[in-house]
Amino acid sequence: NWCFPELQKPMAVLNKFHTLNDSLWDSSYAGLALRQSSALPDGLHERVQSALITLQRCGCLLRDLVRVRDRDVFTAVSRALVGQPGYTYRYLNTRLFTIPWHCEGEEGQKDEKEKPCCDSDLRDQEKEKKEEEEEDSGQGCSHSSPPSSTPPPDVAGLVQFNMTLINYMDPTAMTQLKEEPYYGMGKMAVGWHHDENLVPLSPVAVYSYSCPAEPKNEEKETETEEKACWRVGLKVAWDIHTPGLALPLQSGDCYYMTDDLNQTHQHCVLAGDTARFSSTHRVVQCCTGTLDYIQKRCSEALENLHTDPEKNTKSLKSLLPSTLQHIEDIHNEVEFEWLRQYWFQGRRYARFCSWWTKPMEQMEKDWKEMERMVRVMEFSNSCISAKYCPILTNHTSMESLFIQLCRPLYSSL
Repeated sequence: NWCFPELQKPMAVLNKFHTLNDSLWDSSYAGLALRQSSALPDGLHERVQSALITLQRCGCLLRDLVRVRDRDVFTAVSRALVGQPGYTYRYLNTRLFTIPWHCEGEEGQKDEKEKPCCDSDLRDQEKEKKEEEEEDSGQGCSHSSPPSSTPPPDVAGLVQFNMTLINYMDPTAMTQLKEEPYYGMGKMAVGWHHDENLVPLSPVAVYSYSCPAEPKNEEKETETEEKACWRVGLKVAWDIHTPGLALPLQSGDCYYMTDDLNQTHQHCVLAGDTARFSSTHRVVQCCTGTLDYIQKRCSEALENLHTDPEKNTKSLKSLLPSTLQHIEDIHNEVEFEWLRQYWFQGRRYARFCSWWTKPMEQMEKDWKEMERMVRVMEFSNSCISAKYCPILTNHTSMESLFIQLCRPLYSSL
């Protein structure tokens, strides 16, 4: 099922080589593999393409506000993140929250009215994306070598992708597309970049679907058939001397970036003439990017809070500066990395998927408790200063003074 890509000839950077020979492939692009649409299982294309169109019809594909070179800009590409429930993906200072994919027979999370968290049509499409992920995982997407060679044992097993970033690009709606600057490859829908925050050496599997063009009349049918296809461009990072590669993508093709290709190379997306979907399956580094992680961080901060069951009052267990500083760090992480990101961008998806609603509401309540604790720390810092306590010199007396000043304060805030 693996084959070498057929390159389009008119690329100036390749003219000095005339062809992508085996030596150049082995030395510069061995981690890239193509799987043509005809090699995929029967029926997969129809199901996956229907799922992509449904996601667009439901309004799930949205432009993100990202930070690029100290400027806040909206992406030209519309996106949605589908994946493991409770996972997020961070890129260009923006956190995306997954629309959870569902497996057959899985109940999933329900809202306060005991209804499924996702719209029924959307839920069906999430299952399709999960099945596509399993198909990509089970078809050797880590096998970057040509058919004649056997993949090494460490990459021959199944890959468990944890999310897919779905992109929709319509060149007619994307104004001011920039020219590819190094090799004259043409207009870029997405510029040169590495995929961020992936597990090292994990593969990326991309399914490409080019929407059919609708001919306006019979005279233009031939012209429509000859419309330029979408391509993915690759180059060795920070190297403009090694020839670049432009891989034409027919609708339904898959390509795979394996081994360390994403680290050592950059890739871009070269615009075709018709609209295109892509589903980019990834193994994202999520050690600090899951709901489970941040909930544990909240619990860690709130462990310093004592509730008197009889008086129903709250007080702080420890007033050590180091403890309060740790709480403030968690407080800031919750606010800037999660709440602000969700309320500004993540909650856009709540109208058709409520999975994140209740967890984020609880996180906001936890943040408010931490806010009160941080205010105690700010008050104590202003009280315990050289101006008010010139003779305070040791750690024990500092904590004692903290307790005297601040333990009653929490309940009054």
